[in-house]
Amino acid sequence: METQAPTASFTHIPNRRPATDEERWIAMENPVFGKVFTDHMARASWREGDGWSDRRIVPLAPIPMHPGAAVLHYAQQVFEGLKAYRHEDGSMWLFRPEANAARLAASARRMALPEVSEADFIAALEGLIAADQNWVPGSPGTSLYLRPLLIATEPSLLVQPASDVDFVVTASPVGAYMSNGDAGVSIWVSTGFHRANAGGTGDVKTAGNYAASMLPQKEAKDHGCQQVLFLDAREDKYVEELGGMNLVAVRADGSVLTPRLSGTILPGVTRDSILTLLRDQGRTVEERDIELAELLQGIEEGEIVELFACGTAAVVTPIGRLVSDDFDVALPAAEDSVAEAMLAQLTDIQYGRADDPHGWMRQVVDAPESPED
Repeated sequence: METQAPTASFTHIPNRRPATDEERWIAMENPVFGKVFTDHMARASWREGDGWSDRRIVPLAPIPMHPGAAVLHYAQQVFEGLKAYRHEDGSMWLFRPEANAARLAASARRMALPEVSEADFIAALEGLIAADQNWVPGSPGTSLYLRPLLIATEPSLLVQPASDVDFVVTASPVGAYMSNGDAGVSIWVSTGFHRANAGGTGDVKTAGNYAASMLPQKEAKDHGCQQVLFLDAREDKYVEELGGMNLVAVRADGSVLTPRLSGTILPGVTRDSILTLLRDQGRTVEERDIELAELLQGIEEGEIVELFACGTAAVVTPIGRLVSDDFDVALPAAEDSVAEAMLAQLTDIQYGRADDPHGWMRQVVDAPESPED
């Protein structure tokens, strides 16, 4: 008979066949981002008129789904991404989960999906981490990546909001998302494809935005670039964001420039955190529309000395080159790199190596007790 111990508001149903210590060690030795999953997942169900129910931490398994499920036909779906960190004392912490809960709720509203309360969102994460805490890596630069997901599961081909929805959270031990190299990553500037339009879903974390970026991403790879930078859809001249990261420029005077949140750009939690830390340093941070021509001219004239991308997966990634059919511009390695400083400052907070002045970290698992002498 299954033992069911409550984990916050989520009932824990243990996996009877978890990975062995050896299997887990091999899987975690050098994981490819998002390819390795832990033993459990969090689940809850929503039905119109009844609300949320059946909150559980269950063994990781395929999700039974009717081939007519609305998510498969009309992409009624949203998701999130955040990380759990193991500190040196063995305790485990989340970084700004309340911000991710709020963004998931905003995404759900835009996609006509039911909102997950902050309490349920955090309880699902805490329950999953508690169940799979042996999967939280502790080596430098590693973490447990958490992927909350809302999907419309009602079997219906009607183009209307679904009456049945599932909430799922999976977890993956991860290392670095991409290798920066000494020169930074190369970015392909897409001038024919666009990620989002005004009034669309550009500020929502939903699958369709990422599906639209895959062909330009392939184009970037074909040109020897690791990522793609999108321009605005209306005039095709203002820089917006990368395929999954926000863009930041550093001027020679130390001030910072980044595209404003116009409704077509995802409001990144990492972006907000870095801008906060930069303002804490007394730097001027300007959020506004930025023309590609202005950016290129600034690099050429030495006014813009550094570009970097930021996001949950990659944290902070220096950009060393912008490429398109019309130009190929390299940025020299920055002295006293702001990107490197931001990466160090933010990760020191996340891993508990520095003070947390803004109260961003949330402990979810205590440090193990020391054996008595």
